[in-house]
Parts: sequence; C-alpha cells; structure tokens
Amino acid sequence: MSHAARHVADWTAAHPLRAQHVDCAVAVMLKILDGKCKMRRSGMQVMALLYDAVKHQPGLRLDPAMHALIASARQGADDALRNQIYELRVLAETTISRPVMKAFKAMIRELACLTA
Repeated sequence: MSHAARHVADWTAAHPLRAQHVDCAVAVMLKILDGKCKMRRSGMQVMALLYDAVKHQPGLRLDPAMHALIASARQGADDALRNQIYELRVLAETTISRPVMKAFKAMIRELACLTA
C-alpha cells in the first residue's frame, strides 16, 4: 500500500463519511472518468483513493450499480461506456444538493493537502 493510500485509509477511518458524502465521492469519480474534472492530477489521485476506500459503504441517493460501471470504465472505456458515465455523472450532480457537494469538496481539499 502506498503512503497516500495508507493516509487516505487512515483519514477515512478517523473521518467516516456520511451516506450523502459517499454519493459525492461517486459523483466526483464519475466526473474524473468522463474527463470533466478540473482538479489537479494529485487531487484526482487522492479522490480515486478516497472513492476506493468508501465505495463499499451505502450512499444516500445514488444507485449502487454505478460502482460496476465505474470499475469497468477504470479498466478502459469505449464510446458507449464513456457516454453512459457522462449521463450518470450529470444525474448524480443534479441529485446531490450544492451545499452537500460544497462541504464534501472542502473535506477533499483538506485531505489532498494532508497527503501531498
């Protein structure tokens, strides 16, 4: 396990995410996969590690079936899967309230700073 992965695992153990924030992690992972994420590369790497640490936890509103699509897309995606990821990302972003996503992103910035 890399230093960053260990740190993210320790951080998530000390800061358990609520179900709504698990949804946020899914939404951000979808955004990374569809190429629309504006985070720095290091932030995206931390986000992927965070997603891996919490993907087994229940979300609040998003379909758990998204995890299988995310896993497939991480292995390589054709145009059809990329389009499906895009559609799921847009749906996820409209499902999650702005204040919830804003609070989640603040947590992620804190985590990204700690793992740098």
